[in-house]
Amino acid sequence: MAATRLLHIGASPRGAASESRQIAETFLKAYRDAHPHNLIKTWDLWDGSVPDFGPAAAAAKMAVFAGETPQGEEADAWQAAKNAFARFDSAEHLLFSVPMWNAGIPYILKQLIDVISQPGMVFGVDPHNGYSHLLENKGKKAAVIYTSAVWGPGLGSAFGTNFQSTYFEDWLRWTGITDITQIRYHPTLNGGAAEERRKAHATARERARAF
Repeated sequence: MAATRLLHIGASPRGAASESRQIAETFLKAYRDAHPHNLIKTWDLWDGSVPDFGPAAAAAKMAVFAGETPQGEEADAWQAAKNAFARFDSAEHLLFSVPMWNAGIPYILKQLIDVISQPGMVFGVDPHNGYSHLLENKGKKAAVIYTSAVWGPGLGSAFGTNFQSTYFEDWLRWTGITDITQIRYHPTLNGGAAEERRKAHATARERARAF
């Protein structure tokens, strides 16, 4: 039986100072201890490996929609998108570390989403029945670490709005990944960061063992 593969996709550029990365490291250690035969890899989205999705790639996407084969520069851009999707699709278990940026997600994670959300990869579409979710029933599940500094559950709109988890989990479900585990760290500006950090790391260990 082949080993289960876990891919950690990191969306924070702060390196070792990142709260989401530190919680991810706690998760990965507990996961490794609980599942010693599983394979673990990390994809730091800030390492320059996420391709652009500009004019050539957009033209390639439209060509594929039309049943045509991209050519030249468009073919190269399409292959880059396919390569990024293959890396994403290589793991059954996905761990995302996602800090909140301006009520949403870091743009590098949105870039990855825009690169890999392609027809024949993540979705199909039918004029009568709408979207089909191509990652459905592939045994995939996701754990997502959400962090923020100002917004927090239960706070009023003066502290911002959560488009972070609402957007990201809508996208996951759209792909067909519906087994989703959350780990949250939202200390806000009211103090208590040390206790909230302790709780987040404890939750990460607990969820990792059962993941």
